[in-house]
Amino acid sequence: MTSPADAWCELATTLSLDDLIAAGDRLLGLPRPLASLEQIDAAIVRHGRRRGATSLRAARAEMRANVYSRRETFVRLALVRAGLPEPEPNAFIELRRGRRTRGDLVFRAYRVLVEYDGEQHLFDTAQWATDVARLNDLAEAGWRVIRITKQMSRAEIVARTERALRDLGWRG
Repeated sequence: MTSPADAWCELATTLSLDDLIAAGDRLLGLPRPLASLEQIDAAIVRHGRRRGATSLRAARAEMRANVYSRRETFVRLALVRAGLPEPEPNAFIELRRGRRTRGDLVFRAYRVLVEYDGEQHLFDTAQWATDVARLNDLAEAGWRVIRITKQMSRAEIVARTERALRDLGWRG
């Protein structure tokens, strides 16, 4: 049996760089990490100079903890590669009345939040009600929320996020 980190290293010859990053994000991700950074780094060392070693090092540099989905990873990569600041994946946001919530991609300094709405949000009325209340609470706390879906192009996501960041003080 192989460890999750070693299995990830074995994928380096078959996955694109972005898919390798997304798989690595899952190792470090939510709801429960499957490996630690130390375990991943040790697996990379064990992999040595075999085929895929360069991809592993490149992916490791762009991996982040606290990610829930590969789509979040792809959006984060698109935003950062477009020159926008690095968002915090699934970071906690303090709301009024002592409540807090998580945001998918949080630009805390500018109070901008990029939220990926998966299809489950369309069909689960309880989830939808929770989402509406949460979005209202975020707006009340002064956050600008960019809601995205898988149908949106990366160019549109980047443009909307950049516009919100600039409106709220980012000078990039």
